[in-house]
Parts: sequence; structure tokens; C-alpha cells
Amino acid sequence: MTNTTTVPDQKDPHPSLRVDGKVALITGAAGGLGSAFAETLLRAGASVILSGRRREPLEALKARLSHISDQIDVITMDVTDEASVAGAFDAIADAVGIADVVVSNAGVASSEKSLDLTSNDWDRVINTNLKGCWLVCNEAARRLSSASRGGSLIMISSILGQRVAGNVAPYAAAKAGVEQLTRALALEWARYGIRVNALAPGYIETDLNREFFASEPGQKMIRRIPQRRLGHPDDLSAPLLLLASGSSGYMTGSTLVVDGGHLQSSL
Repeated sequence: MTNTTTVPDQKDPHPSLRVDGKVALITGAAGGLGSAFAETLLRAGASVILSGRRREPLEALKARLSHISDQIDVITMDVTDEASVAGAFDAIADAVGIADVVVSNAGVASSEKSLDLTSNDWDRVINTNLKGCWLVCNEAARRLSSASRGGSLIMISSILGQRVAGNVAPYAAAKAGVEQLTRALALEWARYGIRVNALAPGYIETDLNREFFASEPGQKMIRRIPQRRLGHPDDLSAPLLLLASGSSGYMTGSTLVVDGGHLQSSL
């Protein structure tokens, strides 16, 4: 990659939360939240690695973000496959060095009733959302600790890791596991200067869910959120930068909830 080129006259919305000089890896980068995370980190000065299983949508995202910065690379990775994860980190090391910010965002959902789930359905969600987080963060921490470097590992959880809804058993179980994994790894890796925290969004409006939330069932769900609105990807930008930057240097094992008060709503 060449020297950074930033959009002229683009006001930095979070001037105290910079990540200049950081190499940030985002898994599941082609999705709605992943692409927003990539833009946030680029605007804050990081070199960004977009990763996912398919190269085509990652290259399309790279092209869309190239007006912000040319510090973007694309790496294919299947987070459920240990060899794929190790190979991706090898490719990152060859291209830009060690990733010192990792956003473990790759995830899949399931909407079947538990009695209708197959073991393959269960494994698909758990392997991507929980095992994938562990494989990616473990590989990142192994390389950071070997190089005697600190870093910030950010798990993307969900309010469904703390409360449940109908027909989300494997997803809720995986996200609850992600939050406990965050605490366990934070405890183990603090001695290496590696911080592990989680970001737990509530319902965030994206292209994938916009049609549902415009429907009557979706509007009913929005009325249960204390702020009476959906979140926007921009609502996650400052919390993400807080965890990625040195501003959260004394935070590890924490989960930041960004949900408009949804977890506080009455049962």
C-alpha cells in the first residue's frame, strides 16, 4: 500500500479517538456493520484489512472506500477454519505486518424454533459466531505476544448475549459465549498488553433489516426500545474507536452496550 490519502476538508467526528499507525483487521467486513466499522477506522487513521469468505464483495467495498484512504487491503478468510485463519494472518504479515486492532465481526443468524433446528444449523451459528471469534483472536494474540506487542481485540456481541428473544437459541448462546470469552481472554492476555473487549449493539438499521423494521411487527419492536428508535451504524463509531484506541488503555474484559436503553426495557 502507498501513503495515506485522506478526503480533504473531511471533519474528524472524534478527534480524540485516533488510531493513526494501527493495522486493523475486520472479519465479516462486507456486511452492514463490518463496512461501517471499516469506514470508521479508515477515517480515524488506521490501515484496514477487509476480510471475509468471498473476495468479490470485499473488493467492491474497497472500491467504495478508496476515496477516504488508500490504506486498504483485502484478505479472504473463513473464520471457522483454523488453517484459513492462520493463512490469512500470514498474508497480512507479508502485506502490512502485525494486526494490532482486530474487530471480530463475522457472524450468521438463525431464526428457526429450537425444536426445528438440526445439529448442522446449531454448528453453523456456533462455529461462526463463537468458535470463529476464538480462532481469530487466538491467532492475533499469538502473533502479538510473540512480537512483544500489545493490541486491542474487539469482539462484536449483541444484546441477545444478555437477554433473549424467540427463535434465536444458537445465536443468543453464541453471543453469551462471546461475552464470557471476552472476559476469559482479557484475564489471560493482560500480561502481554493485549486488551480484549466486546461491543454489544442493540437493533441497528442496515440494508438487510430496513424492510422488516418498516413493517408493523418491526415498528412494534421499535416501540419497545426506550429511545423509540433504531440505532444507526454511526452510533457505534465512537464506542468502536474508544475500544480500538489508546483512550481505553485501562479497559479490558469490558462489554460496551449500545442499544438505546433496550436492555433496560421492562419484561
